[in-house]
Amino acid sequence: MTHRRNPRISVRKQPSQARSAALVATILEAAVRVLAEEGAARFTTARVAEKAGVSIGSLYQYFPNKAAILFRLQTDEWRETTAMLRDTLEDAAKPPLARLRTLVHAFIRSECAEASVRVALNDAAPLYRDAPEAVEVRQAASVIIQRFMREVLPDTPDAAREMASNLIRTTFSAVGKAFSEQPRSDAEIESYADAMADMFEAYLIWFSKKYNPEQQNYDIHKRSEPSSIAPLCKA
Repeated sequence: MTHRRNPRISVRKQPSQARSAALVATILEAAVRVLAEEGAARFTTARVAEKAGVSIGSLYQYFPNKAAILFRLQTDEWRETTAMLRDTLEDAAKPPLARLRTLVHAFIRSECAEASVRVALNDAAPLYRDAPEAVEVRQAASVIIQRFMREVLPDTPDAAREMASNLIRTTFSAVGKAFSEQPRSDAEIESYADAMADMFEAYLIWFSKKYNPEQQNYDIHKRSEPSSIAPLCKA
């Protein structure tokens, strides 16, 4: 039985000068436009080169095929998402649940704004799911979320807290994908993000109360939090 080889996804070379970096940026911007305007079916290196206004030879200096372009776009998206996670969830100026609400809104807006591009990137995901860059980003995101969950649920057993973390990560991914599959208005995005944040907030407060019996009389709607829960909602 023969195995189909995956196409090369690494760049041919890294731009070492400002002019080269500008060329790569132009190619990537053109790639995003092709995906957003024409869809994955018309995404080819020739079409990207045409949209970028460069020769196919210039494109091939840096990207051997369309999979390499998609991988670079995906890698950049991963890094942006990780930075958003870190900047939002580690913002000590805000209470934890306020940070989570901010993250939900930013995530849903991002998913909807870049839906057409994400579809193409998801279609190509099997090509680079196990690439070192993918593993690195997943690990970094996991560390950020685990640190946040330890702050939110300090008295919860590790196994239970890990389950809660996995559930929230999975919900983020699945709900964001499903909601962004069709065009959404700003009002719809805000309303849906608020509902999703409310759901996460209620879940985390319930989880905290589950392992702290003295908090059983807490009313999430009154926001009159006991001392151990108050920091979740208030600065």
